[in-house]
This record gives sequence, C-alpha cells and structure tokens, in this order.
Amino acid sequence: DVLPSPEGPVPSVSITEIRQYLRAQGIPFHDGYSCLHTPSLFTDGREDQPLPSASAPYTLFIDKTTGSFLCTATLAEGTWQDFQANVELRHRGSPPASSEETEEDTRRAREDARHIWDRALPLWELLDEDETNKTKAMFGISLVTDATLKRFGVRYLRTAKSLVFPWFSPRDATLKGLKLMRVEKKGDATAYVEETLPRFDSYRNLFGLPLISRRDAELVLTGWELDALALHQATGVASLALPRGATCLPPALLPYLEQFKRITLWLGEDLRSWEAAKLFARKLSLKRCSLVRPGDLQPRPLDALNQGLNLTKILRAALPASHKSIVSFRQLREEVFGELVNTEQVAGVKWARFPELNKFLKGHRRGELTVFTGPTGSGKTTFISEYALDLCMQGVCTLWGSFEINNIRLAKIMLTQFAAQRLEDQLELYDEWADRFEDLPLYFMTFHGQQNIKTVIDTMQHAVYMYDITHVVVDNLQFMMGHEHLSVDR
Repeated sequence: DVLPSPEGPVPSVSITEIRQYLRAQGIPFHDGYSCLHTPSLFTDGREDQPLPSASAPYTLFIDKTTGSFLCTATLAEGTWQDFQANVELRHRGSPPASSEETEEDTRRAREDARHIWDRALPLWELLDEDETNKTKAMFGISLVTDATLKRFGVRYLRTAKSLVFPWFSPRDATLKGLKLMRVEKKGDATAYVEETLPRFDSYRNLFGLPLISRRDAELVLTGWELDALALHQATGVASLALPRGATCLPPALLPYLEQFKRITLWLGEDLRSWEAAKLFARKLSLKRCSLVRPGDLQPRPLDALNQGLNLTKILRAALPASHKSIVSFRQLREEVFGELVNTEQVAGVKWARFPELNKFLKGHRRGELTVFTGPTGSGKTTFISEYALDLCMQGVCTLWGSFEINNIRLAKIMLTQFAAQRLEDQLELYDEWADRFEDLPLYFMTFHGQQNIKTVIDTMQHAVYMYDITHVVVDNLQFMMGHEHLSVDR
C-alpha cells in the first residue's frame, strides 16, 4: 500500500480548525473520546435541504486526529476535504465516489464470501456428536457452548477444516465478508492460520458488533475471535475481536467504539500484545481504557476459560491505562517483575532468517535506532530489505522510505526474497506469491531523492496513527538529506 505522495500529501487539519469550521457552518456537534459526533449529512436523500439540526441523531463521526469521517447509518466515509465539499454542496445521499476497481473487488469478495458461508455448517449440526466434539477439541473450544457459537454465528467448513467467522454489515446485517481459521500442527506446537475475504487491508470486521446493544457502556476488546466467544460466555460482558489481532487498530473502526464509557483491552498473553494494548489505548483515549496485563494467572481469555480461571476477577484487576506523571516503585513493581520473567520477549522480536544477528541486537524493539553503514554497493539495501521482511512476516508493521531506489525495484527485491526463488523464471507463480506478499503489513512512502525533513516526519506520524507502524526503515539518510547538507550538524 502506498502512502500519499509528496505532490499531494494529506493536508493536516487540527481539531481546533475542525471545531471552528463546524461552528461557522452551524453544524451541532459534541466531543467524543477519539471522534467528534455530529448529525449525518447523508441520511437524507435531498440536496436542497438545510444542514442537519441538533435534534437529528448523531450518526456521523469525525476523527479528531485526521479529520476523516464515517457515517454509521449509511456507511458513507471520506477525508476531511470530502466532508467540507459535501457541506458546501449541501450534498446528501451519495457517499464520496470510490474507484470502480475497488467496488468490483468488494463485490467479488462478497460473492466469494457468500458461497463459502452457504457451504459452511453451524458447528452443532455436523454429522454426529463425535465429529462435533473432535472439531471443537482441535480448536481448543471444547468448553465453548453451542449456545455461544450460535449467538456469534460461527460455522465450520468441512472441506477446508476451518472455522468460519462472519462479517455482517452493522447497517443492514448483509454479509460483507468472513474470516477462515484452520489449525496447523508443527511438532508439539499448534499454529492457527487465518485467511480473510476481502483481503487483509479491506477486512475491517469488529467480530461481535451486531450483538452490541445501544445500552452497552462497557466493552472488552480482544485480539482473537475465539477469545471474544470465551469472554462473553464466562462473563456476559460485551466483547469484540479486532480484525487483525494485536497488529493494528484501524482508525475507521473508532466510531463504532465511541458509545463505550469503559473499554478493557485484553489482547493476548505475550509482551507484544501488551505493547499493542498501550498503543491502542492512546487512540481510544486513555481515560476510559484499562489493560489486562499478560501473566501466568492472566493468560488470553480462551486459555483462562480452559484453565477454569475466574475471568470476571481478571477483568476487575485490569490496570487503568492512564498513569499520572509521577509514580512510586510500588506502581512499577509488577512491570519490573514482568520484564524479569519475560527476558526473552523484552529483548524484542527475533529474526528468523538471521540467528547470528539475534546475538548482537537481541531482537527488534520499539523506540530503538539501528544504523547500518557501508560503502556503496556493499549490499546494505539488499540486506536491510530482507532484515525488515523477516520482521514483517512476523507481524511487525513496517514502513519503508526508500530515497535511493524506487519502490518498484525495492518491492521486486523483497518479493524475490519472500518467495526465496527467481520469479522471472517461473512467471506462472507470480500471482500466488504476490497475493501472499500483499497480505504483509508493509507500506512504502512515495518520496524519492532529497526531501523536506518535516514532510517526511509528518508522513511517518500519519502512518503510525493509520497503520500502527512499529518499524520504519530509511534508505538512505544521505539521499534523504541531499548532499549539500552534509557539512551542517544534523
């Protein structure tokens, strides 16, 4: 996915400007946690009508950080500039035009999803009880009741040995897509392999959303569909699963989370889930978030259910996300203990392709800077692209700023490294590998050659908010700075 190019960067808008504009246009609004709420421009079909009044329901949400909007009643969405254009035109009914190509992709994904959904069976309707029990045991959900599976609409696709989780439109309950999950055994370890329709970036299902009622004020956000099932069954609280686990929280989902006064993040049992929970809490507004700290007595919800732990008690013990500016050691005590217990995880995400590198750098940790130097042609770019790819394949969201070689050449290098073979000799395999490569959380900046540093930093910050980037690669510093700056202290 390419971020906005320097010719037309995303014009940044401040929350003050948004408020001033709404007041000047006479549009009523109130302040939410991560969005401003206003009546929608899109719920009426007539263009000549005045702007919405305070008595209309507030179904339009404007992101306080980016200014982009979403109307939850009609699913119209767009940028702050689209919103202004719609206001100026007093325009209603039609959401901002999206390209025909993406509409075609969406339609095809929906059709494919519908095919699979129709072939999948509710889990409690398999041939016999024995098959049902075996299937449940395979996914570790023997304790999840049929009533829970029925409530969340989980099905089983026998041919692919996969659980099927539906994505229903929050507006009219039509099927928008689905996620397939199968189990792979690797020795003693069990790995869960997931596939989504539509693909990776367009799959924005908050699993469990249709079951939320307007009156729900508390929510638990999990990183996995099976965790949401376990949580709801054990505690009865409203629980949702994020579409891509602890990898990212797309801003487009924030409007659906505005109604909750308290959100508890219980994403998983490792340190990366804990880091992600702290990051997401900042997006959701710290003052309403609590976090479940991973630990032996606080594993992920499904494991907690299987181990007979008290999930309600674990939720009550969640830590508030907002720390005051000064803390005593007593408040840090648990955190320090967590670091000692998880020394391996604290060291960061290990490289799978470079075991020797783990000895020197221990792993990739957030907030650290690594500089690679070497003469021209010594293989810095080739090495760093594989070094970054290694992490990206493990779910580390990566942003590339290649100022020296263009993105097409860089992507070709990375795709070859990803496939571990020369694709020019086997072009018939290209689409298969390209599809898998497309599903990586990898983004490219479109700058080339010398750049204004502020523009580059702004683009990086935008990417961190939008895509939860945790690893940025700049290749290389000299090209970005331009050669005339070399004497200046940077």
